[in-house]
Amino acid sequence: MTSAVAHHSSIAFPDFLQNFQTCLKNVFHSREDIDQLSIQRGLPPYVLRNIMDCNPFSAFIPSQHGGRGADPREGIALVEAASYESLPLALIFGINWALFIQPVVKYGQEAAQKTVFKDFIEKQKMGGLMITEPDYGSDALHMQSSWTQQDDHCHLQGTKHWAGLTGWADYWLLTARHRTPDKGLGRDIDFFICAANNPGQQVVVEEKFSNLGLYMIPYGRNRIDVRLPATHRLQPESTGIKMMLDILHRSRMQFPAMAMGFIKRILDEASDHCRKRLVGGKTLHSYDQVQARLAEIQSAFTICSAMCLNTSERAGIENNLAAQGLEANAIKTCITDLKQAAAQSLLQLVGAKGYRLDHFAGRAIVDSRPFQIFEGSNDILYAQIAETLLKQMKLAKEKNLARYLASFELTRNAGEQLKKRLDVSIEPPLPQRKLVELGILISRVVSMEMVLTLGARGFDQQLISASLVHLQQQIATQLTRYKHPNQTHLIDPDRDHPSWRSYC
Repeated sequence: MTSAVAHHSSIAFPDFLQNFQTCLKNVFHSREDIDQLSIQRGLPPYVLRNIMDCNPFSAFIPSQHGGRGADPREGIALVEAASYESLPLALIFGINWALFIQPVVKYGQEAAQKTVFKDFIEKQKMGGLMITEPDYGSDALHMQSSWTQQDDHCHLQGTKHWAGLTGWADYWLLTARHRTPDKGLGRDIDFFICAANNPGQQVVVEEKFSNLGLYMIPYGRNRIDVRLPATHRLQPESTGIKMMLDILHRSRMQFPAMAMGFIKRILDEASDHCRKRLVGGKTLHSYDQVQARLAEIQSAFTICSAMCLNTSERAGIENNLAAQGLEANAIKTCITDLKQAAAQSLLQLVGAKGYRLDHFAGRAIVDSRPFQIFEGSNDILYAQIAETLLKQMKLAKEKNLARYLASFELTRNAGEQLKKRLDVSIEPPLPQRKLVELGILISRVVSMEMVLTLGARGFDQQLISASLVHLQQQIATQLTRYKHPNQTHLIDPDRDHPSWRSYC
């Protein structure tokens, strides 16, 4: 082990984190202007090199591979620090952590692990994950990428797109289905480690996308035609699909890490602006509607804090999360909605100057928006939350929502507090739009449970109380929406649109 590696793995975490934060301030505020840097595609090489010189990914890697030990609390704190300065940088960290390093730690073969983590620790390499295909976005189980066995190698072929770090990552986790001459494509999904700089393993970038936000991160369409050693295939505990669910659910449960610093920054920017901005002879801060927006952002901060605590204790790689879809989806959907809402409020408070591309407020909106889409569109995940809940209620032979939530592990305390409000009978089957509405409601009840847990640990009680008020208001609003009958459909899209002018 090099002395540099030894230094990073032995330094106390508060000092390690402080060094990292100092580095970010230096590269983003002293050597570069983060506002100008953020409207350029990619990153100047020296900026990324300076950041990676801190060896931040060592916090994600177990000690036996030269890392700091892969403590989830350290990982969350590190990503939080990155997201305060730059949400795209936090996403780069999140991709490497949840979508590459953790799967390789848990499912990789020892021979591959040694090489990969040696490169990450000593050469500051990066990795990513390719699942999505041009014709199979959310329908990942029907991906057409395939692999065949060839002696001690596996031959992978296919096309992937929208993989973060396209053209940048040194390593990729590639997903494909096994193809055999007699049966064609198998149903299960396999994961392979691809060293993109090795002969026969190069991933061809066919197109770079002009993504709307997250300018720092390259996306594109990639052609896969690689031959990988059999030792580079991940080893599932049961099936490849369950392995994929474990990986994706853990990643979704770690979304609050990427939100924590971002929401804290929004709260700081909004509070500072409203204290200084004078309108009508008094500060913005003194207006009631402004206070309402600030309080909502602060509530998002509290909810995110509660989610980070929950993730630090429940999402370690020692736990298999394949069956924890409701919890993971509730966290991912709720926190990404809160991020976007906080960004919208900041822009509303800042006003016209926030609509500049080089202003943090406007950038926050376009950078946070795709989090509601990737790794499972929120509409789909909300429906899945409701479907899971309805299956569990059917098994319990319970139709009353309040009674079930008061007995359910993820909502027990919140359900008890909401017993009167949620005293409704759920009668499946539900149309998809009602599943989505119910899923939104359930995600907020799950979030409320986490806030109550955080409060019981001694977190600031004023913040806890204020956040509970906001969550109860959201739940009440969502319940009204769910109860309201609405089966409207698009009316004959092929006919001519009537003109109002005919009725003047």
